[in-house]
Amino acid sequence: MRKSLLIIGVLFACSLASMAQKFALIDMEYILKNIPAYEMANEQLSQVSGKWQNEVDAIQQEAQNMYKAYQSDLVFLSAEMKTKREEAIVKKEQEAQDLKRKYFGAEGELFKKRSGLMKPIQDEIYNAVKEISEDKGYQVVIDRASAMSIIFASPKIDISNEVLIKLGYSK
Repeated sequence: MRKSLLIIGVLFACSLASMAQKFALIDMEYILKNIPAYEMANEQLSQVSGKWQNEVDAIQQEAQNMYKAYQSDLVFLSAEMKTKREEAIVKKEQEAQDLKRKYFGAEGELFKKRSGLMKPIQDEIYNAVKEISEDKGYQVVIDRASAMSIIFASPKIDISNEVLIKLGYSK
């Protein structure tokens, strides 16, 4: 009886040990700040975004100028001229909205450009994290930059520098 309890206890302890999981943390913001290609991509996106915003602003300003001119000429315009001018103003405002949607909408040009520039960098980081995880036996790797529920994590399990080294950006 004593032997069987001892065997059951040993088996239970072995099963607990085999179920232990290894965790690691990364800080994606820290990793991205140390990758020059990411900074260049951000700068490129910022320039393109600014250029596109200027285009939208110019059309919106044109619509405002048309409206101000309409307001000042209102007393001199016939009903037909009023309607034509109002339609032109609405059309110009719609043009600005359409352009804004085209550039900055959910599936707009900025989204596509960001995806095109950032996806290769993100894939490279993912592959480096995956390789390190497989080499060191981590079952879970958590991004501390986006995990709001982490209150404290030991710096010993942070593998951000290992990821940078794996990517060729030694720290």
